[in-house]
Amino acid sequence: MFTKISYCLTVALGISMFSSAAIAKTELTMYYPIAVGGKLTQAVDSIVADFMAENPDIEVNAIYSGNYDDTRIKALAALESGKPAQLSVMFSIDVHELRELDAIIPFDDVVSTAEEKAWLNSFYPSLMENGIAAGKTWGIPFQRSTIVMYYNKDAYREAGLDPETPPATWGGLIAAAKALTKDDGSQWGLMIPSTGYPYWMFGALAMQNGQTLMTSGDKTNFDHPDVVEALEVWKAMGSEHKIMPEGTIEWGTLRQNFLEGKTAMMWHSTGNLTTVKNNADFDFGVAMLPAGKRRGTPTGGGNFYIFKDTSAEEREASMKLIKFMTSPEQSAAWSVATGYMGVSPDAYETDALSSYVAEFPPAAVARDQLAYATAEFSTYQTSRVKKGLNDAIQAALVGSKTPKEALSEAQAAAERILKPYR
Repeated sequence: MFTKISYCLTVALGISMFSSAAIAKTELTMYYPIAVGGKLTQAVDSIVADFMAENPDIEVNAIYSGNYDDTRIKALAALESGKPAQLSVMFSIDVHELRELDAIIPFDDVVSTAEEKAWLNSFYPSLMENGIAAGKTWGIPFQRSTIVMYYNKDAYREAGLDPETPPATWGGLIAAAKALTKDDGSQWGLMIPSTGYPYWMFGALAMQNGQTLMTSGDKTNFDHPDVVEALEVWKAMGSEHKIMPEGTIEWGTLRQNFLEGKTAMMWHSTGNLTTVKNNADFDFGVAMLPAGKRRGTPTGGGNFYIFKDTSAEEREASMKLIKFMTSPEQSAAWSVATGYMGVSPDAYETDALSSYVAEFPPAAVARDQLAYATAEFSTYQTSRVKKGLNDAIQAALVGSKTPKEALSEAQAAAERILKPYR
């Protein structure tokens, strides 16, 4: 007999089932790194919150996971644990290692519509270089950078230098830095960081001297005469020209050294730009890196990756999130908030970023420098090969080995590691 009680239970159960279906969500875990400090977590949280407001059927748990190396380690550990993230922002140079581990999927296998294919081709080509391998696209640019030179215009004026004409050549850089270095040690002319990511800075110097650090994923050029000479020039800036401290210079404290006036110029990521702008109590400028035989900088920063161990629904949701976070409007907002580049030409056509660049021209320097940029150093077994190069750079800078000795040893080690991939 269908009683009033059974009717109420049936209605209640139906409402419960309907409510569960109505609020069913695809849950995503996304790791992301920060390598330049500042309030970037707030910027990421804001973008993710905007995305979830537009997509109430997707729940995103965005986890700040340390620097780039920390993020790779944590993401891969999550895969091993059986509780993987669905997507992550990781080093653009991690692509070979992630492919070797069969950890990620190419975006070519996920995009299907004409609109998505157009999106895949909308980014700056030089920012896509590190994400492409074996003819497919594995990484999508997000927090991307080039190395730029920050300089203290007030210090330039005090030293009798033109604050609107930063040095465009190595010779000009050394001359300006000598004029800016104070005898009492209170201010150095220049600092180039050599911890954290020394290979990145060295990639710029090598390119400026006419050579890249790698030819392909299985071929490095560490012992090329032009590369060796670039390290000799870097070392001489401290040991011979006395325009920067001898030995190593810390990545993590360099920005503060610049803000405190301990160095008049620094080479660092454009990702520092907004923090420097908000905290400098002096007039400062931003310039492209100077030329040796040519101008040059590697690109840098992080790409989005989608992990292989994901369901069709999770991949679709991940694509929605990545497309949202790399859209011209969000990329523009991210660039203004952080100093990282807008990752597509369309980002610079938005009202937000075009007006910001007009008001604050330094925001365009990293983008304009893409004309002289090359892919960041990346090989198979990147972590091992990169460590050998970093150790060689630091050994040369502290004087325990000559640049030629250190780079020859790094090249020999790289040959042993990369030989199986040829």
